[in-house]
Amino acid sequence: MNTTFDFEKPIADLQTQIEKVNQVAEKTKVDMSATLKELEGKLEQTKIDIYKNLTGWQKVQMSRHPERPQTFDYIEMLCDEFVELHGDRTVKDDKAIVGGFASIGGQSVMVIGHQKGKNTKERQYRNFGMANPEGYRKALRLMKMAEKFNKPIVTLIDTMGAYPGLEAEERGQGEAIARNLLEMSVLKVPVICIVIGEGASGGALGIGIGDRVYMMENTWYSVISPESCSSILWRSWDHKERAAEALKLTGEDMLSNGLIDGIIPEPIGGAHQNPEEAAANVKAQILADLTILGAKDKDTLVAERIDKFSKMGVVNE
Repeated sequence: MNTTFDFEKPIADLQTQIEKVNQVAEKTKVDMSATLKELEGKLEQTKIDIYKNLTGWQKVQMSRHPERPQTFDYIEMLCDEFVELHGDRTVKDDKAIVGGFASIGGQSVMVIGHQKGKNTKERQYRNFGMANPEGYRKALRLMKMAEKFNKPIVTLIDTMGAYPGLEAEERGQGEAIARNLLEMSVLKVPVICIVIGEGASGGALGIGIGDRVYMMENTWYSVISPESCSSILWRSWDHKERAAEALKLTGEDMLSNGLIDGIIPEPIGGAHQNPEEAAANVKAQILADLTILGAKDKDTLVAERIDKFSKMGVVNE
């Protein structure tokens, strides 16, 4: 069953009309080509009008579409080869974060990302993409391995946040994320980070420090979700649309504030409408950046990365 959001209703209505006209034409053998052409033209224009002017909340909805490609989908479409690596060598293998060595366009890289799951059983197995401390420690272990073998790192971010359970805090959730921020800032290999879905709080930032940070067109990146922000400020989720606008969490907002390096375009209607095209756009961006970053020496990479994040924000004394 296809998922349709409220703002997509005009598109769904036109698609239903086109389907009915096709059925009538097939049943009566009457030439309905002119009507179909008019409806199809109207459909394409409606898609453009709607998807090119999405609000912050609508982009949040798009990022959560159940059919949206996830990390394993991108790995399958991007990589010629992939060898998954497991475990943090301390507690266990966190299934919410996956990673391993891969080949993209003939170049060996380390790919790490959140995996939410596609159905109820898989979502439970992956903890809905919410990593525990061992997930971030696994990610760091793989990053240090990539550094050891001088391989670039690509991270794919898609999480509602780090797991907020008591046991996660007892095992050092905050320290694990903070350690990743510190270590990623001084990795001596190129690091490319891409938000492919939801980018919530420290759970996203834990694998989000890179030489290049991108957001896909219909994603969001913020310290808090609109629902949580609304519940804190207004004691209700009813103001989530207002919160989404206030948080400035879209790619356009983040780019204008100098917090990301670019926006990777998606097919009209979202990445789930044409995953292959979305993956091709991601792959082209990765390969272009690997060429540029690969030409820089290690000290320059680290210095520029630290400088990049040090310049973010404003300090008033």
